[in-house]
Amino acid sequence: ARRNAGDGVPYENEVLCMKILTINTHSLQEENYEQKLQWFIEGILKEKPDIIAMQEVNQTADAPLMEPELLAGQYPIPGALPVRQDNHAANVALRLRQAGVSCYWAWVPIKLGYGKYDEGVAILSLGRPIRSTDVFPISKVKDYQNWRTRAVLGVQVEGHPDWFYTVHMGWWDDAEEPFLNQWKTLNACLTTRSLYSAVWLMGDFNAPALVRDQSYDTIAASGWYDTYHTARIKDRGFTVPGVIDGWRERLKDVDVPGMRLDHIWCSKNRKVLSSEVIFNGTNYPIVSDHFGVMVTEKE
Repeated sequence: ARRNAGDGVPYENEVLCMKILTINTHSLQEENYEQKLQWFIEGILKEKPDIIAMQEVNQTADAPLMEPELLAGQYPIPGALPVRQDNHAANVALRLRQAGVSCYWAWVPIKLGYGKYDEGVAILSLGRPIRSTDVFPISKVKDYQNWRTRAVLGVQVEGHPDWFYTVHMGWWDDAEEPFLNQWKTLNACLTTRSLYSAVWLMGDFNAPALVRDQSYDTIAASGWYDTYHTARIKDRGFTVPGVIDGWRERLKDVDVPGMRLDHIWCSKNRKVLSSEVIFNGTNYPIVSDHFGVMVTEKE
């Protein structure tokens, strides 16, 4: 019999095979958005990940509202803004359903991006309805007009004990909103949750794995398992090519062929078969300024 998360019995020995994907979508900010949306859908239809965590998921703040009949599968978040016609998560879910895939989804707007986008995070579940959500801020700044505002979204799906969170975190050395403060808030909120089920933490952490004693090492030192390292099969893991803005000066004397900024962490040392970069131009076309990361649990 399936146990319920929160019944006081840990899931330490329970392993349920899943395929999990995270990607910073950049969504409406991308040039040739419609073409890239189609490429993304085609890749998802081939890979069929169970859970898709997305960041920088936006909609135009003044676009017309999406018709209610097109919002099938949505798990509404209390107090969230209404979904508009160009909402990236809604349109991914809609196209997947039109292709015959059962898709359930939740989207949380967090801040106003570029003065015109409702920008947030989303999670899609293919095949399993969402049964619970968890939303909370991790930044001290909570002004919707301030780009430093950060929050996370977690979901639990039917028939599975694990929790899945999508997150987009700030910079390590941001004077107003440093990574360390956000991480302490996030980690504290998930400590109790992880006692009773595995927690998967996915997204753009702005945490280059090659930079020591900063964001990446802080997460690892907190007891989280980087599935890139626990995976039996893996590639180079780069989610951005070369060195991106904000790191060029810091790493100007280092030969950096690529950076692993986007990660999938797990609170348990789960058996992971593979970790691969996806939508990088080799493994499906590029659809964003970040590549995706997909892990598959081992049976």
